[in-house]
Amino acid sequence: MEDGTNSPLGSLEGTAVAWPDDYFDGLYQGEYDPEICPVRHVLKGIADKWTILILAALKAGRQRFSQIKRLVPDVSQRMLAQTLRKLERDGYVIREVTPSIPPRVDYELTDMGRSLVKQLAPLARWADEHRSAVGRARAEYDNRND
Repeated sequence: MEDGTNSPLGSLEGTAVAWPDDYFDGLYQGEYDPEICPVRHVLKGIADKWTILILAALKAGRQRFSQIKRLVPDVSQRMLAQTLRKLERDGYVIREVTPSIPPRVDYELTDMGRSLVKQLAPLARWADEHRSAVGRARAEYDNRND
């Protein structure tokens, strides 16, 4: 990556939402209705690996489909197209078609998309800091359950 890291999120600046420590308490004490949960409906749209990686790829600015594919090489073209459509539908990405032969299609984060990427940066840093511990925990678990 341009910033010298191996993560597409790189060195994004931003801070996580400062929720109170008891933010989730009411969700799991008889008050939780998954049909009206305000968090579930938003998280469902962003909580998969392709969405997060594609948003991170777009943090540098406007990108063509092929540029995003190069930044996220293990995503299939079909999954990339589906994810970009979903991100556009949810208001995180703008798709702009420039009439030419062949047509040029560019994708760019909206203000809300940029805001989301800033919130993902601390999660990416946490994941990077804890990936060895997660790997050890998985190996330990797998060894116990073989």
